[in-house]
Amino acid sequence: MNAGLDRARILIEALPYIQKFNSQTIVIKYGGHAMVDSKLKEGFALDIVLMKYVGLNPVVIHGGGPQIEKVLSEMSIQSNFVNGHRVTDEKTMDVVEMVLSGKVNKGIVATINQHGGQAIGLSGKDGHLIIARKLRFMPNSDETMDKPDKPPEIIDIGLVGEVVAVNSQIIKSLIANQFIPVIAPVGVGKDNETYNINADLVAGHIASSLEARKLILLTDVEGVLDGDGNLISSLTAGDAKKMIARGIIKEGMIPKLQCCLDALKGGVKKVHIIDGRKEHALLLEIFTDEGVGTEIVLKSQAPKT
Repeated sequence: MNAGLDRARILIEALPYIQKFNSQTIVIKYGGHAMVDSKLKEGFALDIVLMKYVGLNPVVIHGGGPQIEKVLSEMSIQSNFVNGHRVTDEKTMDVVEMVLSGKVNKGIVATINQHGGQAIGLSGKDGHLIIARKLRFMPNSDETMDKPDKPPEIIDIGLVGEVVAVNSQIIKSLIANQFIPVIAPVGVGKDNETYNINADLVAGHIASSLEARKLILLTDVEGVLDGDGNLISSLTAGDAKKMIARGIIKEGMIPKLQCCLDALKGGVKKVHIIDGRKEHALLLEIFTDEGVGTEIVLKSQAPKT
């Protein structure tokens, strides 16, 4: 009897969120351990299918770094990284596209469909969904600071891109016809070049282009941690910037937070960084009072909106 009541309470707790987010678009960046652990993969697919069935519109953008690394290693192709970006020559790009747009993308689609969803896999090249250009960046350098008259060094890391535009109409058409878009972060340039793009950045741009209610990033950490290593459940954009400036937030969390801040600036209502290693983390974040991970908002507001 008690177990039955517990289940009923869970459903009642979820009801306001089901009502609130009905017909709303939720963009999910799927990556990390949740993509390689078989139990978590099944759980993720079930979460996406349930979200669709109760009236939400999930859009999935996925990574695939470990899978790419495995194939490159099998082909004896060495990977080099600069500031977290994989240096991508033409041979590496062929592997990246094959793995992301092929094996990984179609595997996610198949698992969602196996559990009753109607997922369709896309590359950013399909219908010119993601228009990209070559990413060029100037690393922070003490030498540059010491020699202000010296032209800054621009590093070329090959076929790594940044998003110029998103053809959101393609995604909206799929949503309108009750499909679940699953998108590989590969873009196309003006001269038909193929670009490898960071999946977090793609997710942020797509969320902004759709004016999504939420952007959720699945990671391999609990969320954003304070200086003592404790989880921060809610964070404003201003506080996030201060924590980065003070060095409290550092390393791999900085680009994720920057992606979140850009998405908020682009019109996304709320962004979440959650631990994809937890079973059904998506459902816990969206449909429960406490949630999991860290939510980021432009400014302080009422919780769980």
